[in-house]
Order: sequence, then structure tokens, then C-alpha cells
Amino acid sequence: MSEKRCALVAIVGRPNVGKSTLMNHLLGQKLSITSRKPQTTRQQILGVRTSGNVQLVFIDTPGMHTGQASAMNRMMNKSALSALMDVDVTLLLCDRTRWTDEDELALAAASKQKGPVAFVINKLDLLTEPDALLPFTTALSDRCNFDVVLPISALRRQGLSELLAYLESRAPVAPHLFPEDQITDKSQRFFAAELVREKIVRQLGDELPYSTAVEVESFAENSNGVLHIGMLILVERSGQKKILIGESGDRLKSIGTAARKDMERMFGQKVMLKLWVKVKAGWSDDLRALKTLGLDSQSGT
Repeated sequence: MSEKRCALVAIVGRPNVGKSTLMNHLLGQKLSITSRKPQTTRQQILGVRTSGNVQLVFIDTPGMHTGQASAMNRMMNKSALSALMDVDVTLLLCDRTRWTDEDELALAAASKQKGPVAFVINKLDLLTEPDALLPFTTALSDRCNFDVVLPISALRRQGLSELLAYLESRAPVAPHLFPEDQITDKSQRFFAAELVREKIVRQLGDELPYSTAVEVESFAENSNGVLHIGMLILVERSGQKKILIGESGDRLKSIGTAARKDMERMFGQKVMLKLWVKVKAGWSDDLRALKTLGLDSQSGT
């Protein structure tokens, strides 16, 4: 029988380059929430793929960004950087040939890695100038010793088999870190809150881009196997609360219905979901509040 192999794989890059979409498709299951808004992912999310004797443990990180105005922004960058410690492979993601100061931040962090760094060029299906790829990658390769350059489209699942084959070839001989049937280290409570936040971002991304947080207040299964979940949605101003609740409560109901359906698919059981909205001024710049909400980089709940 072949020896077991296991690799820790960090997925890094600036916001909105497709890190969460990539991990979800590599796992074949949705773990990280996604939206078209940058900074949707706020903390590390771990996903496990076990195929035969090879286990790949992916770490989806918050997008690295230059804005340091709030405690939450600083915490997100810290979380992304901490994911690079002691990994076996780093995937540096970018959006086609678009390159920004935030990409520079991610490149600087990746170039300090002792292990192999794969430069993954995402959203290939949207690339309008294929001839620009070679000079683009050549220029960046002079600044970071990439182990491989892989063009992909995570959304269209293009190039993912080649990426997986590369990662499996780089997995060192090591015992598996998780049981074969485990796909994450996060709890159902965590994913329930994330699904509610995803619906808020998708439905109200323009009005409330980064002003909400979701806290699980109750989570219990009754004797009939129904999950009863109560959640508190925090906003920073009373005007935001009105937007979130909507006319006659319609917006909050729409968010709750969409989140509940996703929870039932993910958990495989009926869910009863209740949502409340509360104003908590300045929560995104309050370190104690962020840790209470599980937004510190060490949180795994």
C-alpha cells in the first residue's frame, strides 16, 4: 500500500480574485461564502480533500488589502499572513493580468516562503488578451521564484485537474491530519452565521458592504431532528438597521429564507431560523467585539 501523503496549502491573494470559489470547487462542496464584493471572507477557512492516500488541507484566507483603517481590516491581513506559516505549498492567486498595490502585498508575502509557490492566474475565461500572459508572468517570475505558473478558471472548473495533480505531486510523505470523511475544522454554527452574512452581502452589498456581523445566539436540535437557530445581526447605525429589515420586514425575511435553504442543503436537515438586528456602533473597530464575534485569526468556531 502506498505511503500516506499530506500537504497544507495556503490560498492567498488580494480581495476578489476568486480564492473562495477556487477552494469550493477543489473540494467539490461549498465551504467559503462568495460574492462579487471584495473582503467577503473575513477569516481563515480550512477545507480538507482526501483522495486515496493523499490529503490536501486548503486554507482559504481573507484578501490581503492596503486599507488599515479599522481593527477588522488589520485583523484580516494578520489572518492572511498567519496562514503562510509552515505550509507545504502556497497558491498565489491573481485576476488575469490585472495587478494592483494589493497584489504587490500578496506577492511580497508569498516571495518570503521557503516552500514552493504556485502562481495561479484565475478567471482565464474572461481574459481578452491571451498574448499578454507570457510577458506578465515573465516579469513577475523575475521577482518571485515560482515553482509553476497555472492559468485556470475556478468558476468554470478549467485547469483544476492540472492544479490538483501539481498539488498531489508536492504533498510530502506524512500522516493525514483529518479523518477521511472530514472536510473542515469549522462548526455548523460557524457556517450558519457565514451563510446569513453571504445573503446580506449579496442582497445589500451596495448599501451595507462591510457594516454587518452575524452572531449565533442559539443553536439546538429538537427531538424531531429540526435545528432551531437564532442569530443576531449587528450593524453600526440605525439607518443601516432600517435598510436591513426593509419595508414591513421584507428584506430580512428574504435574507432569512435564502440562508435557511442553504443551511438545510448543507446540514441535511430541516432548519427553523430566526433573525434579529441590533445597532452596535463601532463594532468593526473594537478588538474585543471582533474576538467575541470570532473574527480573530485564531478562532475556529
